[in-house]
Amino acid sequence: MIVFPAIDLKGGQVVRLAEGDMARATVYGDDPPAQALMFAEAGAEHLHVVDLDGSFAGKAENREAVEAIVAAFPGYVQLGGGIRTREAVEGWFDLGVARIVMGTAALKDPQFVKDMARAFEGGIVVAVDAKDGMVATEGWAEVSDVPVADLARRFEDAGVASVLFTDIGRDGLLKGCNIDATVDLARRVDIPVIASGGVKGLDDIHLLSLHAHEGIEGVITGRALYDGRLDLATAIAMAGRA
Repeated sequence: MIVFPAIDLKGGQVVRLAEGDMARATVYGDDPPAQALMFAEAGAEHLHVVDLDGSFAGKAENREAVEAIVAAFPGYVQLGGGIRTREAVEGWFDLGVARIVMGTAALKDPQFVKDMARAFEGGIVVAVDAKDGMVATEGWAEVSDVPVADLARRFEDAGVASVLFTDIGRDGLLKGCNIDATVDLARRVDIPVIASGGVKGLDDIHLLSLHAHEGIEGVITGRALYDGRLDLATAIAMAGRA
């Protein structure tokens, strides 16, 4: 199982939000590539980067920071946030991004996401962000009437690499990952699932790793790392045994 340390970008700074609320951002640093290198030195081979401003704007707003991260990080960078055109997708892949995460586009223009998944095999991750079991979009500012599993199933035959499942109600709050809902989704779809939202410590990593054989590909963690509640090297070692 892969551990993805997260770097969320707002105004060029490394931040974490509480429940996806841009007004509730905690700043953890102003040097994103240095943060990426710190994660690499701890053993991370994968990195999850989100352009938070881009999620709301529908286009890249932290391009310079993302470019610096990709240049600095020696492993695989997974990027999300406002990527909704083929030009944007191709541009990021050309720059060296390993996988692109699409959320709003998956709900509002599923055919586009399927086309990208087929054109860039293994390169597209569908973000299924949930609030009370329903899909949220536009940087989590809007909640749809589409159940999480229903959205994920739409992409089962499209060549999507993974489904990134986030429980918004737990994100950035250190409440613990919603393991039951994550595992339930993994059992109901034929696409690997990445857990996200609320990871607070090694217990979350351990419990998720027990379900790796059921389709849990990895877990994203942010605030627990930045607050010192989770040691990245230890988490990676634990996940690697799954």
